[in-house]
Amino acid sequence: MAQKPLRLLACGDVEGKFDVLFNRVRAIQKKSGNFDLLLCVGNFFGSTPDAEWEEYKTGIKKVPIQTYVLGANNQETVKYFQDADGCELAENITYLGRKGIFTGSSGLQIVYLSGTESLNEPVPGYSFSPKDVSSLRTMLCSTSQFKGVDILLTSPWPKYVGNFGNSSGEVDTKKCGSALVSSLATDLKPRYHFAALEKTYYERLPYRNHVVLQENAQHATRFIALANVGNPEKKKYLYAFSIVPMKLMDAAELVKQPPDVTENPYRKSGKEASTGKQIPAPEEEQACQFFFDLNEKQGRKRSSTGRDSKSSPHPKQPRKPPQPPGPCWFCLASPEVEKHLVVNIGTHCYLALAKGGLSDDHVLILPIGHYQSVVELSAEVVEEVEKYKVTLRRFFKSRGKRCVLFERNYKSHHLQLQVIPVPLSFCTTDDIKDAFITQAEQQQIELLEIPEHSDIKQIAQPGAAYFYVELDKGEKLFHRIKKNFPLQFGREVLASEAILNIPDRSDWRQCQVSKEEEEMLARRFRKDFEPFDFTLDD
Repeated sequence: MAQKPLRLLACGDVEGKFDVLFNRVRAIQKKSGNFDLLLCVGNFFGSTPDAEWEEYKTGIKKVPIQTYVLGANNQETVKYFQDADGCELAENITYLGRKGIFTGSSGLQIVYLSGTESLNEPVPGYSFSPKDVSSLRTMLCSTSQFKGVDILLTSPWPKYVGNFGNSSGEVDTKKCGSALVSSLATDLKPRYHFAALEKTYYERLPYRNHVVLQENAQHATRFIALANVGNPEKKKYLYAFSIVPMKLMDAAELVKQPPDVTENPYRKSGKEASTGKQIPAPEEEQACQFFFDLNEKQGRKRSSTGRDSKSSPHPKQPRKPPQPPGPCWFCLASPEVEKHLVVNIGTHCYLALAKGGLSDDHVLILPIGHYQSVVELSAEVVEEVEKYKVTLRRFFKSRGKRCVLFERNYKSHHLQLQVIPVPLSFCTTDDIKDAFITQAEQQQIELLEIPEHSDIKQIAQPGAAYFYVELDKGEKLFHRIKKNFPLQFGREVLASEAILNIPDRSDWRQCQVSKEEEEMLARRFRKDFEPFDFTLDD
């Protein structure tokens, strides 16, 4: 049986005209039936007063469709996007984040890049850099199986998109737009690419992603630029389309070429076009930093990347840990890591105090290399994670506490295994399990108990979104995330009256302390943890 297509809507600059947009969506759905998603590119917020937005934010007015939006394109609207990794802005409105990949339960793959192009460092909060584009490319194109993505969302147009195509009207695509976006589109080969910001509608003729007679046929790309909502010229700002995820399509059907297909606009003309040459991609910098063990007595030096810069690549060498896809707050090789919070370093993993922790000894187990989830860890990293789990349980037991571990592989780019100690006198393990299950039921989250000795890799595939809890006696609870998931769910349960009874600390941002206090807490933890430190046995 053929896969039923998803019905989607794409929208240009909303600019704060939420009533106009959502009333129009209601009218379309009343006439044509419900759509699955609304994807908004360009400026979602405008310079208009916030009264209209407050009605949606507080739930007075309802959004009629699950809506995903890109981030700020100017300093004025940065304030609306509090979490760079994405967050829920209002019921049914989700900010995707600065950059990344959103994979729906259907298998539909949407790549997003928020902001406008910036070649200056440091990059403003409303812009993306060559490193951001390189990280997306690395994240997706590093496997030989990569064939492209379903949808690419950017706010700026790609530069040169008008080459070999139909007229783009008043927009000069040789001068307007982002060359970085052009480079990204060339490599990601989206089936649909949506953009905005130019206050006009332009649907380019579909273009090829292969060189005829020199490369195997590939699917075509459709670029659609959308106008601003409620524009007086009545230019098209809402675009309806149906799509079957490419992963579910027959290969021959996927690569069928439309009758009006053109050459790829980003490839150079003449002889160079015939050889498949294209716009140069921004170079990705190779980070190679070194850190010293925190144990000053030994002072061993280890490479954070796990490689010797002088050695040549050899097939039999150990596999390199994955490189961070651009700036990452948790890759140990990254300048963004707040190293004063690091309390212990192993060979493949490290421990760090949680920023804004539920308690002073709330810690994270983190891989040194860039892994998104437990499911993606290599065998040697898994082994060390398990060592840290056992050691932390012993450590906290010696202090009259049991610990709860949880992972949220959703709206996060680097694995963070949260370890939260709970005083034995507060509650039993069964009380903790009941609290998770009860709150999950209240929020219509299907939290299943899985066998104690089961491997999470048997349940979740790489790239799948999930939430996972591990209790001190080995009980495990698992939820496969299909749509939205409350980002603070794990903290909220543990902070509730049933467990730690500190509900005001459920949001980490409300729990932050000064750097001086963080340094003091880290020193204290290192000292207390030292008798249990298995890394000193080497």
